[in-house]
Amino acid sequence: QVQLVESGGGLVQPGGSLRLSCITSGSIFSLYHMGWYRQAPGKQRELVASITSGGSTNYADSVKDRFTISRDNAKSTVDLQMNSLKPEDTAVYYCNAKHRFNSGRNYWGQGTQVTVSS
Repeated sequence: QVQLVESGGGLVQPGGSLRLSCITSGSIFSLYHMGWYRQAPGKQRELVASITSGGSTNYADSVKDRFTISRDNAKSTVDLQMNSLKPEDTAVYYCNAKHRFNSGRNYWGQGTQVTVSS
């Protein structure tokens, strides 16, 4: 069992920045692919960014060149640096961990609210 706890959400003006962090416990962090997803009201949850256990990254087109995902295997954390935020980035952001050898071992955090508004 893996526990994930997100932090760093909040209210920010358009054009501003936020950094989300997700700390994990309960398993070997380096065996997990990590991702950040978001869900806006009335919409489906969508992938924002992911980073494999080997460090390869992938981004949704809507956040490329604005968001950066990173991981620290020593600290068992994954961060999402969000720059040039837009109102359409408003959503609950969720951290996800998926075991690299067993996709059935898939875990979610409780989510953190990000609101971009003037």
